[in-house]
Amino acid sequence: MRSRRLLTIAAALAGLVLTGSTAASAVSDHSGFRPPADSLRTLAAPIGLRMGTAAVPSELAAYGQIIGDQFSVVTPGNEMKWQLVEPTQGTYDWSGGDNLVAFARAHDQLVRGHTLAWHNQLPTWLTDGVTNGTISNDQLRALLRKHVTDEVTHFRGKIWQWDVANEFFTDSTPSQMNPNDFWVSHLGTGILEDVFRWARAADPHAILCYNDYNIGGEDGSNAKADAVYAWAKQALADRVPLDCIGDQGHLDTQYGFSGTLMQQDLQRYADLGLKVAITEADVRTFVNNATDNVPTDHLAVFAQPFEYDQMLKACLFVRQCISFTIWGLTDASSWIPAVFAGEGYALIYDINLNPKPAYTVMQQDLRLASGGAPRRAGTGH
Repeated sequence: MRSRRLLTIAAALAGLVLTGSTAASAVSDHSGFRPPADSLRTLAAPIGLRMGTAAVPSELAAYGQIIGDQFSVVTPGNEMKWQLVEPTQGTYDWSGGDNLVAFARAHDQLVRGHTLAWHNQLPTWLTDGVTNGTISNDQLRALLRKHVTDEVTHFRGKIWQWDVANEFFTDSTPSQMNPNDFWVSHLGTGILEDVFRWARAADPHAILCYNDYNIGGEDGSNAKADAVYAWAKQALADRVPLDCIGDQGHLDTQYGFSGTLMQQDLQRYADLGLKVAITEADVRTFVNNATDNVPTDHLAVFAQPFEYDQMLKACLFVRQCISFTIWGLTDASSWIPAVFAGEGYALIYDINLNPKPAYTVMQQDLRLASGGAPRRAGTGH
């Protein structure tokens, strides 16, 4: 079944991925930075879509030219997470985030802040204090409020979108807000609404997003998507300052993927009046080893660009989809091999920094979209 599916994809894409790129008019930016005429960011600009990537400082140093040329929005991989910004209680280190903001400004890019409330990558002084009882639930709530307020205030006016809250819902069926989540288990489900109110108070102009995975039918089920949608609808009824839903878009070629289902899910959030964004896209597959990063199934080199194509088209067909971010630049520094044993090949540049077929497919999708896709809705909140 899987082989038949991959053969169909291969036939559909064989001509497309071998087609060379053609020139498009360049975009001249107020910073003086001028990206290539056929870059992803330039091709997406006519319809108002921001193409993005995630990066850590070492990647900005090593791949800065490509990141600047190809993308108009950048997300810090780790540098705005609580563990890094306040490693010692009361002592902040904003340097990583500040440096990324400076890079973005020099390359006429916007910044997606990531992430304010998440169960992972918390400072040990916080988690240890909760575990040993020296931090009560009331104190924990006050600390979270201070963290959100301090970080959003520090970056006020410099962040386009904030991932205010990340991965609060279960993957199980029926899906629900995860009772075992660090924040929910200690502070209750209402904390998810509170963090949005605190973020809005600190920066009235940033776009505030809830961010999660498997909420666009990526896993073949709508259970989690339905749960997040129901929460978002109620949050808006409760006048929570929720502006945006971020669908991470982590895919795997072995499971299949419906771009139509993702488009439908993005559209129903848009119908609530929300903006939507693809925030952490990658498409992994099984590889021979982490060093060579060669797919074990040769048809995966067609399946991977096909799934990127389907994700991007889902975004392009929804006018309120304002950005499409890939979770990294090159397979050489992808997070996938360390988390998914035996898998890799997830990004659009290979380990030698050569653009892969997925890059070419997305480039052509954007070129075609400039002649017919709807221009994005307003990009402020």
